[in-house]
Order: sequence, then C-alpha cells, then structure tokens
Amino acid sequence: MRVFVLSTGRCGSVTFAAACGHLTNWTAAHESLSRKSGPARFDYPDRHIEVDNRLSWFFGPLAERFDDDRTLYVHLRRDPEAVAQSYLRRWDNPNRASMIRAFAHGIVQRKRDWPEGERLEVCRAYVDTVTANIDAFCADRPSMTIWLERAEEQFPAFLERIGAEGDLDAAVAEWDTVHNSSPDRDQEARPAST
Repeated sequence: MRVFVLSTGRCGSVTFAAACGHLTNWTAAHESLSRKSGPARFDYPDRHIEVDNRLSWFFGPLAERFDDDRTLYVHLRRDPEAVAQSYLRRWDNPNRASMIRAFAHGIVQRKRDWPEGERLEVCRAYVDTVTANIDAFCADRPSMTIWLERAEEQFPAFLERIGAEGDLDAAVAEWDTVHNSSPDRDQEARPAST
C-alpha cells in the first residue's frame, strides 16, 4: 500500500511529512522523487507516504501505476486565500523550481513578468486549478481530506486509517511547529483548536 498526499503546496505539506517521520511501519518523504522524470518519477516503495504537491500534474501516470485498491490519496488543504497570499509572498523567489512562477509563465503562457497588481489573481487561479484537479481525481478513489487549520484533530483519523505505528503523540505534536514558512513570516501557524 502507498499513500499520496496531494495539495496546492503552502498548506502544511512539509509538516505532514515530518509528522509521518515518527511512524515505524511506514516510510515518509517530501518531494523525494520530484527531480526524476519518466518511470523513475514513480518508483515509490511499498508502505510509503509521499507528500508532493507536484503530483497533481501527474494524475495519469499515478492512476496507471498504482492500483486504487492499494493506494490512499490524502487531499491536504488550507484556506485558499491564505495559500494564494503565501504564494504571492514567494513570487520573487529566485528558485527556478518555483511552482507559482512555473504556473504563471509556463501553464499560463506569459513571457513578460506579471504586473504586481495582477499577481494575486494568478496565485488564486493556481490554487483553484490545483484544488479542482485534486477533487476530480479523488472523486472515485480511496481518499480523505485534511485541513491544515484542523490537522491536529483530523490527522489522528489518518493515522488510524493506515494502521500507523510508532510515536503517534510526537506525530500529532508535529502540527504545532511551522515548517517552511514564506518570507515575511507566512501565517502557517495554526489557529488554536476549538
């Protein structure tokens, strides 16, 4: 069995992988094969949890390679406006592998840079597009949704569903730590659970 955690990014995916790192009967990684192409891009071991927002662009190969009876998809979500704002803060990141710049200039073809006043709308379009892709792909597949804002209460249900073993308290506590924040302090800090 394998678990694929799908998301827009900027929604706690690094935290999800860190939390799963406390499990002893599963391996877990964040974007472990993202630099691979072709069949090697999908050489995930059995009993592995892969957290990679780029998988939302590879649904065809995922469906071909992995049997739905032995695969669980997790849609990791966060308030869409918070995700868009987080991507906006990372717009000028010099990293060539920037997801938002790839979308803004590759998927939506635009040679010149976007005016600052239009960038947030591009970020919102990215979030809406990826969310719709994931929702459509997961509609008829074994899946569950975990919201970043409710992860501390929803993540234990995921652990139970996969029969997780290990330091489960440490896994849940990982959600109290902000990982991979954006410049100017991304507000990924979770609101107090209610």
